[in-house]
Amino acid sequence: MTASAIGSGSKDSSTVFVVDDDDSVREALQELLSSVGLRSRTFASAHAFLEFDDTGTGAPSSCLIVDVRMPGIGGLDLQSLLAQRNRVPPIIFMSAFGDVAMTVQAMKAGARDFLTKPFRDQDMLDAVWSALTYDKWRRAIDKSRESLKERYFSLSDRERALLQMLGDGLANKQIASKLCLSEITVKVGRRAVMRKMRARNFAELIKMESLVRGLESEKMYPSHECGASDVVCRSEFGIAHLLGE
Repeated sequence: MTASAIGSGSKDSSTVFVVDDDDSVREALQELLSSVGLRSRTFASAHAFLEFDDTGTGAPSSCLIVDVRMPGIGGLDLQSLLAQRNRVPPIIFMSAFGDVAMTVQAMKAGARDFLTKPFRDQDMLDAVWSALTYDKWRRAIDKSRESLKERYFSLSDRERALLQMLGDGLANKQIASKLCLSEITVKVGRRAVMRKMRARNFAELIKMESLVRGLESEKMYPSHECGASDVVCRSEFGIAHLLGE
């Protein structure tokens, strides 16, 4: 059912999961991945993979190569089930049938690539490296987003209101009027917000405020992949650049 990782002594500690009911396909892919130093685990069914699934833990990055049509749970259904768990690794679909509608459905649901069997080894390797690179980036983004959220939630309600008003472009005098505070108190509060948010300067603080709004937008428009929400994607790139994590 499951093949142990091969290439475990390789330079790259990423893991590629392969799900296909065809023994020869699984063996060929494992051999191909091993040839470039990639660790892999193979599964003869989607059910077996779902029982094992540790794509969100362990390896620093991972991706999933899965056949679209398999007995029982097919590739697209597996993608949907993983989405319900909120643990969707970058997915590369394989199919012996060049079904345009199926390809579109998979890509819209967040697939990284769709290869028609038989495929060139290099095409598969290119797709795998792209998926692993994306997963490393996504995990770094997740870590950075948590850091930004922790900073934001360390603020008091009044400090959050002050930060939002600064983001709206209000001057200290206007903020003081809205919050019924003195300008001096607003200035002191602004310094406290910068310290808690770990902003190096005012411009960086405003960028952080914009990113926090982007994260709030993501609650309304969740996505597993860039493309579903431009606001979310811009926020993710901004967080990675700003926090440097």
